[in-house]
Amino acid sequence: MLRTLDRYIIRKFLGTFFFMIVLIMMVAVVFDISEKTGDFAEMTATTEEIVKDYYLNFIVYYGNLFSGLFIFIAVLLFTSRLAHRSEVVAMLSSGVSFPRLLWPYFVAATFLAALSLVINHKVLPAANKVRLAFEEKYIRATFFVEDTNLHREIAPGSIAYCEHYGAKEKTLYDFGLEQWKDNELVRTLHADRAVYDSLNGSWHLSDWSMRVLGADGDHLSRGVKKDTVIALKPSDMGQRWETAMAMSTSELDDYIVAKRAQGDGKVASYLIERHQRTSYPFAVYVFTLIGVGIASRKVRGGTGLHLAAGVALALLYIFAMKLTTVAATNAGLDPFIAVWAPNVLFAVVGILIYRNAPK
Repeated sequence: MLRTLDRYIIRKFLGTFFFMIVLIMMVAVVFDISEKTGDFAEMTATTEEIVKDYYLNFIVYYGNLFSGLFIFIAVLLFTSRLAHRSEVVAMLSSGVSFPRLLWPYFVAATFLAALSLVINHKVLPAANKVRLAFEEKYIRATFFVEDTNLHREIAPGSIAYCEHYGAKEKTLYDFGLEQWKDNELVRTLHADRAVYDSLNGSWHLSDWSMRVLGADGDHLSRGVKKDTVIALKPSDMGQRWETAMAMSTSELDDYIVAKRAQGDGKVASYLIERHQRTSYPFAVYVFTLIGVGIASRKVRGGTGLHLAAGVALALLYIFAMKLTTVAATNAGLDPFIAVWAPNVLFAVVGILIYRNAPK
């Protein structure tokens, strides 16, 4: 049962948070429009597409991305005002314990964490799919990287590899295809270059050679040009990592399993995306605990000092998250540990701050 004090704190908490997020998103949209004015003038997208397909989903994505920081600042701001007006002291002096004071904060935090979970797992993937499709159509290309020394198992027993993949021209250089049966190599296909034809889904091979191995001897054939259908698409070779953000959670899980089955070891970024969808909402509790612990103490300097200390901790959290995700992507750190370690570390910091908060 929520009492008057609980409703007062929850209303202040949520009101400050939603006011801040609306204000910041309005500023972000204005800056993005000013930056992309030239692009919008040159592209063929309609005003409805720009507003509905891009900016509505832009607000959903960036609002959710920075919601943890906004929650932290919201807690700092209104709790600091309570402390500055000696309201926290009055609450504690009247017999309200500090854990009881935290109760309405965590009720509001639970609402925001649940909302973030729903957005991350249900709403955001669909919103990102529309936003990224708009960007790929009007702003940038689908592929972002040219990779080297790629190996993929495109079907059971079929191994495709290339020395270099040119994403823009959809071309595989020094392409090879091996067919294995009962742990024995039965056929190989090699081409200096393989170009994908998006119209009919075939590959145009240049300077190719094919070797069929059998008990009666090997058969070798060569040619200058050859068109063939291979169970391989350019998207299997690599695409923008942001594509993971446009997948539902089940699609992302299936994609990770499929990439591992193909022998693609570069799935760390997709695993990070998968775990972040759950870890970020739970960071709301960490931010709330730290924010209340810092801002509930009345100090000389007031809100400014509380805000400075809080922002410094928020920057440290962002730095720790970036550090661990880079370690997972490039140094082999387990993505689950990389994503959850900052939450655990700052939860310990929050507990220490809580133990020193005014009682």
